Amino acid sequence: MHLKSTLLLLFLFAQQLVAQGQNPTISGFIRDAKTGETLIGATVSVKEKPGTGAATNAYGYYALSLPAGTYTFVYAYLGYETAEQKVVLKEAQKLNVSLQPAGQLLKEVVVTGESETERLRQSQMGVEKINIQTINKLPVLLGERDFLKSMQLLPGVKSAGEGQSGFSVRGGTLDQNLILLDDAPVYNASHLLGFFSTFNSDALKEVTLHKGTAPAPFGGRLASVVDVKMKEGNNQKFDVSGGIGLIASRLNVEGPIQPGKSSFLLSGRRTYADVFLRLNDQFANNSLYFYDFNAKLNYQITDKDHLFLSGYFGRDKFGLRDQFGIDWGNATGTLRYTRLLSDKLFLNSSLIYSNYDYEISIAANNNQISILSGIEDWNFKQEVQYFAGTGKQWRAGYNVIYHTVTPGTIRSNTTRIEPPLREGLESAAWVSYDWQVQTRLKLTVGLRVSHFGAFARAGSYFRLDDRSNILDTLPANGGFAAQYFNPEPRLAVQYTLDTASSLKAAYTRNTQNLHLVTNSVTTSPTDRWLMSTNNIRPEIGDQFSLGYFRNSKDNSWEFSAETYFKWMQNQIDYKDAADDQSPAIETQLLYGDGRAYGLELLAKKNKGRFTGWLGYTLSRTERRINGVNNGTWYPARQDRTHDISIVLMYDVSSRLNVSAAWVYQTGNAVTFPSGKYTVADQTIWLYTERNGYRMPAYHRLDLGAVYQLKERKWYTSELTFSLYNAYGRQNPFLIDFRPNPANPNQTQAVQTALFRWVPAISWNFNLK
Repeated sequence: MHLKSTLLLLFLFAQQLVAQGQNPTISGFIRDAKTGETLIGATVSVKEKPGTGAATNAYGYYALSLPAGTYTFVYAYLGYETAEQKVVLKEAQKLNVSLQPAGQLLKEVVVTGESETERLRQSQMGVEKINIQTINKLPVLLGERDFLKSMQLLPGVKSAGEGQSGFSVRGGTLDQNLILLDDAPVYNASHLLGFFSTFNSDALKEVTLHKGTAPAPFGGRLASVVDVKMKEGNNQKFDVSGGIGLIASRLNVEGPIQPGKSSFLLSGRRTYADVFLRLNDQFANNSLYFYDFNAKLNYQITDKDHLFLSGYFGRDKFGLRDQFGIDWGNATGTLRYTRLLSDKLFLNSSLIYSNYDYEISIAANNNQISILSGIEDWNFKQEVQYFAGTGKQWRAGYNVIYHTVTPGTIRSNTTRIEPPLREGLESAAWVSYDWQVQTRLKLTVGLRVSHFGAFARAGSYFRLDDRSNILDTLPANGGFAAQYFNPEPRLAVQYTLDTASSLKAAYTRNTQNLHLVTNSVTTSPTDRWLMSTNNIRPEIGDQFSLGYFRNSKDNSWEFSAETYFKWMQNQIDYKDAADDQSPAIETQLLYGDGRAYGLELLAKKNKGRFTGWLGYTLSRTERRINGVNNGTWYPARQDRTHDISIVLMYDVSSRLNVSAAWVYQTGNAVTFPSGKYTVADQTIWLYTERNGYRMPAYHRLDLGAVYQLKERKWYTSELTFSLYNAYGRQNPFLIDFRPNPANPNQTQAVQTALFRWVPAISWNFNLK
């Protein structure tokens, strides 16, 4: 769809919507009274009309249309004091509201940051809000707060491996998760080879996980969307906070530029493992560190216009003297402009940049070899939201992304190999409608239409025969080497059974045109991103889900049961013994189908001194790839039958909170040798069935405590303690098979474990 045509359609759509609706509208922003931060998902209800209300959007804006009259509006957000306002509504009226944090009550409600009944009442399924305060209380590896690891404690979300920040959702692969930071995709969300995520929790405002059933504005991945919003910065007063830990320190500074109108946020983190390496002559020339930096500016131009500028920059460096090194990093930037076109019509326009790159350096025989690769995006996105009336809301928009992939440049002292860049244009247009059909029935209908085109550049793409041999190279004709159009319908239905329970059903189709191919079981900086081409078709996933949700009468407890079935087309895998550094990577790939199905149970306690949750997942994930396992179904690498997580948090006093987290997982499906034979005194391993074996079951207990130190004149502070793997379970990271040195005719399995009894302590502070 051409940009001008799309803009015209959106303009006509907006004009039509503005002309609708006769009832006067009350609208405005809901903010935190102490910081000025807008509150996402805050609720507005009407005392005189039970069941009538609205929730704020991603920018804290609400709009509610009612017949003329006198009403008492109730403004609420979990962890904040409720506010009431009596209004005589005769004509359109603006009412901005600031809510006060609820002081000590905040400690009693720590599991979610959403409305107490949001999971019960919303039509969307598979949605989880990750609360930053909860993350700060959970025990973590080496004391580094990490929402990606905390998210792995939820049903349907499975860790990629011991200590890894990579994860799979409902049977999806690692690359089928779209991770957005202020709408900018982050292609490698890990530090230190995957042991920490790229996100500094000090800079984050809200994290929402959509498990394959995301609304129509989200697309491009099959398994999940992780929507991360950065703080806007305190526009009331300056605030300085940070922390000092065993391996890293953090500093966060925010404050007003013009009080109440504009603000800034700067947040940085760096490890100092490299400092300790220098203390030992044996490791003095090695390097091992990462840093990341978040920044955000926001400026309220007028009551209707707002401008935001945010960015993230992170880098990792790992080197063994001058023999080997890996250097990789991410950079993102988002320039966003929002405008109230009317009381009911909200416009959001964004220019988004994202870049991920890595370089591998190897020294061999007086020759320095470097391998460079990366992916860069420029994205323009525009959306309108129309609050049509009570229980009715439209969303419509489009985005256009220009992808540039560097497939792998090789440089040495004597040679230079630079495969052609691969460039593609990905675009989508969408519309969705939320409708409260009646008191008990709510409906969300959406349609997303996506397009992808791979530009025909000289030497970029190949024609292959049935055996994946290259026939010739496609000519550079100035157009597309391949194009794909895909409709992606969305449907979600919620039916209220009674005041405390509801049923939900959903269907979603997703399409993916960027693919990560890897030979390892966990994420690696050297994994290769590929675009859809004339040989690599878009991945397509269809997911059906059904769920039952129930709350206790006082909303202190909630329970949910969700079951799903997902069918995936055009799944990609390497051939056996593939060359993963081949410039013509398509010749090394195989394609097929996938399926995943399961049951997710979650029981959660939200209120009181004792909080936490119990999650259980029973699931199956399989692949059928032509040329693998004789064309029969086999378990996918990420297939785990059982996954259990128990999280407990207890407020011992107003100053001390203790926590514990226990996880149990069926071992990953793996390919082990089924036999061996000897040729010229060399052992040759015989492999038969793909992923026909299992790693041993994984389980671990983590303990943590947060102690509030005595308040000082200039600052408040706390100590956090954690013990990772408290009972010292030696969970296998790798299992290697080798001949027994004492008897070469026998085979021994050698297990490698990473972490056992890892204590950590950190000191966190906040200046007054």
